Amino acid sequence: MAIQHHTRLLTRPLQFGQRTWHPLLLGLLALPLLLFLFLPLLALLVRTGLTTVLTNVLQTQVMQAIVLSLGTSLLATLLAIVLGTPLAYLLARYQFRGRMMIETLIDLPMVLPPAVAGIALLMAFGRRGIVGEHLSSVGIEIAFTQVAVVLAQLFVAAPFYVKSAAAAFTRIEREAEEAAMIDGASGGVVFWYIILPLSWPVLFGGAVMTWARALGEFGATIIFAGNFPGRTQTMPLAIYIGFQLELSTALTLSIILLIISFGVLALVKGLMRQRIGATDL
Repeated sequence: MAIQHHTRLLTRPLQFGQRTWHPLLLGLLALPLLLFLFLPLLALLVRTGLTTVLTNVLQTQVMQAIVLSLGTSLLATLLAIVLGTPLAYLLARYQFRGRMMIETLIDLPMVLPPAVAGIALLMAFGRRGIVGEHLSSVGIEIAFTQVAVVLAQLFVAAPFYVKSAAAAFTRIEREAEEAAMIDGASGGVVFWYIILPLSWPVLFGGAVMTWARALGEFGATIIFAGNFPGRTQTMPLAIYIGFQLELSTALTLSIILLIISFGVLALVKGLMRQRIGATDL
């Protein structure tokens, strides 16, 4: 009921007294920013063209960057789901000392400059890092490998999933859980058969946003994993090199990432609308 009431409030026009903002005036005020956001994307599409994309997409370096980016970002997303779901549930359902500190720690990678994230990862897992030094002594190297790519993506993208999952778990009313537990269901059964089905649209949306963020990661990756074609060079890194050496390659990869980003946002917004519609019913 509270969500339905909140949804109805959001659909009402903004009013001051008995007067409402004129849509035309609001449109004129919003137009400059909309144009500023739209024109660069339009310029990218116009400047690149379909012929350039089709010509360059099958190049070895481009395909290597695409395959590497998709593989590492999917693995980072899977790790974020496996490791982040228990943490999100803990934050959503329990109050404990230090909870605010943990939430701040989770939020930090979202606002931390990517270069700082890369250096921090290097100081932790590099050859002379506080953890990497011990791993290196037994022959395990993490920095400047594909493992480093995955860890960099996980570090910057996992908070997106944890935040989404925690919000989803918080919104679920506990009556169904309590009824199931009264009937003898264990906590694990309640989680798998009640909580997850009720929260899956938000969880899936959070996972998709996490994957998109991991796919576009640049700063932490180039510092912690390096920029080695075929080994650690993801699409954003290939765009950086392509801009310096071969602009058509950078344009092609930029178009691919633009299409993926648009698709991700469309999918997430569709899921959110579906969830709101189901709630209104």
